Amino acid sequence: MEGTFGGVSSVVESSLYHNVHSILRELDAEPQAGSACNKGMLRWTLHNRVENNPSISVPLLRVLIKELEKAERIDSKIRIIPLLHTLVYTVLQSVFIPEDLYRRMYLCLESLVKLPEPYCAVALNYARQMKMEQNAPGILYQRRVSAEHNLCNDLYPLREKVFVFVDPVVFPLSLVSALKADVECADPGRDSMIYKRRVILHTVLAGLGKKCQVDQLSQSLEHLGEELDLHFQDLVTILEQRTEDGPSDDNQYKTRLQEFYQDILTAAKDPSCPASQAETQLPSPEVSFHVWTKEDVIWNELVNFALYTDRNPASLDEDDLKRTSVVSTDSGIEGDMPISELSSIMLESQGGPEEQSSSKSFYRRLCMRCPKAGNRMTLMMEAIKGNEGSSLTKEQRNLTARILVMGDDRTLGRLARTLHTIRKKEARHLLLTKRVNIEMYYIPVTDQTLSPVQEGVPEDMLTLAGYLGSVDPWYDCNINGLGAMILKLAQMKSTQSESSGPNTFLLDIISYYTRVSLHPVHLPIYSVKICFSGLSSTTVEEVFVAQLAVDFPEVKRYKATFKDTIKGSVRYKKYNPQEFHGSVVSINYRKASISDREKEMGMSLATSGMLISVLPSCRVRSLHSVSISLQDMNPTRPSTHSFRAVSANIRVLEEQTFTVCLDKDPRKTFRNVHSIKVSPCLDPGYSHQPSTKSKYSLAEGSESLGKYVNKTLTLPINTFCGTEQ
Repeated sequence: MEGTFGGVSSVVESSLYHNVHSILRELDAEPQAGSACNKGMLRWTLHNRVENNPSISVPLLRVLIKELEKAERIDSKIRIIPLLHTLVYTVLQSVFIPEDLYRRMYLCLESLVKLPEPYCAVALNYARQMKMEQNAPGILYQRRVSAEHNLCNDLYPLREKVFVFVDPVVFPLSLVSALKADVECADPGRDSMIYKRRVILHTVLAGLGKKCQVDQLSQSLEHLGEELDLHFQDLVTILEQRTEDGPSDDNQYKTRLQEFYQDILTAAKDPSCPASQAETQLPSPEVSFHVWTKEDVIWNELVNFALYTDRNPASLDEDDLKRTSVVSTDSGIEGDMPISELSSIMLESQGGPEEQSSSKSFYRRLCMRCPKAGNRMTLMMEAIKGNEGSSLTKEQRNLTARILVMGDDRTLGRLARTLHTIRKKEARHLLLTKRVNIEMYYIPVTDQTLSPVQEGVPEDMLTLAGYLGSVDPWYDCNINGLGAMILKLAQMKSTQSESSGPNTFLLDIISYYTRVSLHPVHLPIYSVKICFSGLSSTTVEEVFVAQLAVDFPEVKRYKATFKDTIKGSVRYKKYNPQEFHGSVVSINYRKASISDREKEMGMSLATSGMLISVLPSCRVRSLHSVSISLQDMNPTRPSTHSFRAVSANIRVLEEQTFTVCLDKDPRKTFRNVHSIKVSPCLDPGYSHQPSTKSKYSLAEGSESLGKYVNKTLTLPINTFCGTEQ
């Protein structure tokens, strides 16, 4: 901790200036072969340098502010978002920041609010955070650590957790254990007291600066004993009250913080004993690692997170639930637990006596069961009874689950289906989303399999990641290049001995990504209704987010050479154009247009394959339509016919069937298909809203405004800048 408040040499400042410019040059330079995987290393190296030496944070902030002012002056918008995130993350890592630097940061952020989206949104969010940090130095650090490590406090009850899900199709099982060890390697000692000491030490240093004796405070915190929790609660009260009061009386706040500091020094039981080295580094968040083998694993983990967190009044240990056996009160059997104790672990009804009596028929049996897969929903409904039909705002949801998936387009296809399933379950009764705010993140990783259509030609399995990178250059720089590195690190880890320490690189990237990326890019989800051939005429409804491929296996594929198509050639007789005409399909679609004036169209033609892609082409930036490409069977016409449509109905006119593959995933392949219907996926929550008419009606008899509400379902992937939905 030495040198925390001391000055730095001009050599260090010049080095920081060079580091920042190297990061900015990466954004301006064209991508080169082999350099993509090294892009995020410069950013990670810079923040890792600040973490190991907090004394360089102040000169780094000055360099970043100068570069932000320069970027605004020369209108270099590509640099603004990276500089903003680097600036605020450095503030989060800093220990003490002078008052004049706070004012300069706020003025710089305030000037950026005048820029268009998304720059103004990011700048406004950070300007509010910097104003709050200026009034109560250290509050951003305190809130971050409290939320990520479940440091209970009534004044700040937010709770966060990161869930990492890897697709077993992409990650070999031999590398999963090595990857799990790197992701779940947290700070030594999961004791909450360690994090509370860090919060107290960091906050006092941030507020008092040189007036605080670092070693003496650290030594006193080590020997507080059970009183440490009381001092932590007092500190949170001081910070939250300061935030509510605003910058009314700065001297009163400093005096109160000084008294808090003196109380710790005098309350230490044995301050003469040596203490461990003081640490104020920002600890990594709590991360749980999962192999995504079953489709409902995300739902189950979210339900467990909602039920067994200390923030939830319905939280119980697994053993407690197994021991609890309260049966129905009207069965003549006396329960093991009194009703008064049972009510203490359940939320009270928000309605009056009449509403409570009307709901007794549903909650007649007050019983707690072991939450197996079959009755987790019952436990959730009992936990939130009384709030049925009303949705809590985002600020009132104390729990935030950060879902991070690692994989390729196939993985995002599974995530889209999981989101649709969750929305479908929540359509009638808001159980999970009433308690948990769900944020989704994506780190692209692929094994780059070969295309089943063209052998030897690798199929691009990261088309969605490429689109996210084109929308957000900072995402492309820090996240897109990690795919190859993650597999290499896991392979290196698996070959090393078990005694070797964990590699924190991947955990640092996950921490930065989940903390900073709060602006989603909404990927459209499309639904497809698949009708099979046969007497049963069964149908299946699925969703996809990348593409839908149609293949006709019954069509003969003839690879003709140029000589085969020339009359008079010896080999010409072997080629019969009538024999390889493909399958005749009928396509009825709504044509997309720039003016959104959709027009019904139709056609019938022969084709050997079809590809429906959700992502826009380089000339069309709209995501409100899909691109339909038809493959011509005639070798003399290798070009494909393509057009854009909002929705399409495709069926074969002959006694043939075709195969459908969703999101390049063999696990989502359907055979013997007769017809498909593709359309934008509607949010299942809108189909079960009884108050839609009253909510969107101006007056009785007036035209409803519900038709103007966007009812389509999208997959929100958090990035560093985001886009409008």
